[in-house]
Amino acid sequence: MSADNQAQSAEHRLVMNQRARRRALLVAATVALGIATAWWLYQRYTHVFSEDARIATSMIEVSAKVAGQVVEFPVSQGDELLPGALIAQIDDRAARLTLAELEAQFQSMESACQRLEVQIDMVDRESGGQLSSAKSHLDAVQASLASARSDLQFKQGEWERAQSLRERQIISQQQWENARNAHQQSEQLHQRALAEVESARGNVVEAEAGQSRIQVLANELRGLQHERDRIRASIDKQKVMIGDLRITSAGKGTVDETFVHVGEYVVPGQRLLLMHDPQRIWVDANIRETEIRHVEPGDQVTISVDAYPDREFRGEVVRVGQSATSQFSLLPNTNPSGNFTKVTQRLPVKITIEPADELLRPGMMVEVAIDIR
Repeated sequence: MSADNQAQSAEHRLVMNQRARRRALLVAATVALGIATAWWLYQRYTHVFSEDARIATSMIEVSAKVAGQVVEFPVSQGDELLPGALIAQIDDRAARLTLAELEAQFQSMESACQRLEVQIDMVDRESGGQLSSAKSHLDAVQASLASARSDLQFKQGEWERAQSLRERQIISQQQWENARNAHQQSEQLHQRALAEVESARGNVVEAEAGQSRIQVLANELRGLQHERDRIRASIDKQKVMIGDLRITSAGKGTVDETFVHVGEYVVPGQRLLLMHDPQRIWVDANIRETEIRHVEPGDQVTISVDAYPDREFRGEVVRVGQSATSQFSLLPNTNPSGNFTKVTQRLPVKITIEPADELLRPGMMVEVAIDIR
């Protein structure tokens, strides 16, 4: 074979090999494209996708409850707070001085109440015993008076009978004098009994006056106790206010933004910082209305985050919104011109996220693929 023929044969084989390689590459590309297309169609058939989604959380706003100057503010953006961690301390010197004054007033009022209680007890024991004794004595002398009155009536009758008999000379002078003396003696006993009753009644009135004094003292005690209780309530209120001057974290969280500095004067309701609990995050995804019918609570979700391109996160649909997001727009979508362009609306879907070691942060944009199989 000549040299020219050999060269032509080699060139022909080279061309054939190149064609074979191109044909193989074309077939491989076609197969790959077919597989990719099939996979894309499969995914689109079995999943609902949305790029309009972001990490959400409940932002916790910490505000001042009382007015005052901030003397401590040891937190800054990004700090991790534990329950009970100090967020801010507002100047409490004036409040503590007021508390000390109230406590001193309370102690003084408590001592006054105790002294008055002792006095009432002493007067009650004294007047109570006197009243009982006076009443017993009055009962005794009233009984004696009744006996003396009965005896006087009897002696009065005997004396009148003796006078009548003496006028008729039936009894002797001595018998008449005996009757007269007996009557006079009975009258003296009756007068003495009357005096003793009056004296006993005076003693009862005096003892009852002691009981009335107890009532006056008791009214005074009730007034002091009312004032003491009012001061105690003021002390409790002051302690609550002092507690409100020290602002602490109610739970675990991450500080997102601070709004005050040491030395600033704050007023009740003024915002101090925003924080969130990194364990309580979820995804708010907006799904097209044409696909929302396929989404149900319990559907599994694959979540992709731009910040972690090599990692996928798992979640689950927990709530499907009942109104389009446009319904909550601050500016209504009016159409004064009469022209209308139909726009596909989106409905909100809430998706929980499996624990992710606090990698995900509120506001991050994500892509979701909801498995609707």
